[in-house]
Amino acid sequence: MNSFGNNGEPESLTDGLDSSAGRPGNASRSVENPDMNSSFERSPQLYARLGGVLYLAIIALGMFGELFVRGTLVVSGDAAATADNIEASQLLWRAGIIGDLLMHVLDVPVIVVLYLLLKPVSKSLALLATLINLVQTAVLVANKLSLLVPLYLLENSGYLKEFSSAQLDALSYLAIKAHGFGFGVGLIFFGFACLVRGYLIFRSGYLPRALGVLILLAGLSYLINSFALLLAPSFATSIFPAILLPAFVGELFLCLWLIIKGVNLERWQQRAAPPQKHD
Repeated sequence: MNSFGNNGEPESLTDGLDSSAGRPGNASRSVENPDMNSSFERSPQLYARLGGVLYLAIIALGMFGELFVRGTLVVSGDAAATADNIEASQLLWRAGIIGDLLMHVLDVPVIVVLYLLLKPVSKSLALLATLINLVQTAVLVANKLSLLVPLYLLENSGYLKEFSSAQLDALSYLAIKAHGFGFGVGLIFFGFACLVRGYLIFRSGYLPRALGVLILLAGLSYLINSFALLLAPSFATSIFPAILLPAFVGELFLCLWLIIKGVNLERWQQRAAPPQKHD
């Protein structure tokens, strides 16, 4: 998965010049033809299953950070209790940050696999979903800096003595709240990526249409949750976490389907086959 090569470049300057001069054989070689594409087309099941396993790991890491770490240590509305919990369990808090970052590292190969899986349906739409998803990953990685702030505020450094303990606790809690909103902002991009991928899955023919519907619903749930968080925080609180249940179900079914079933090979080959040229 990590050993992708590229044989699409001309082997020499003269090859490139020859192709531009109109030699058909060399011209065809100049068309994009990465090793990843050819191996994927020969055996999409291997990559589909690998993508499913990595996707499942992303879900597990996300649940670890959000539910086990922050869900355990952050006390809603109580800055002092939250600060005490983090100070007493700094290693767990740091492990949650590392888990989140590993989750975003795994985002990249999963994004590549999903692009290659859905490219036969529409290359432009698959690329659009890929680019939107990469923006989401970049936003969420940068957002992790907010989770480091509580550790700095609780380390009792000399430059912090100007602040009272209550003020430091409040600033620490504010950083955690900002992370929550930053997470919501990142999921706006992911929601739109899910909408595009859900449509492509529905149209593919080699993945179940029901799976496409589930991913469409996942995208809608992410968008509703994020926009509610930004526009009507009280309403967002009332619908959370139930609003994200379709997202959890859709993504879990997608990764399990990729692991267990993969794609319908016959229909995949029909979609992936280059169009026949007629004389």
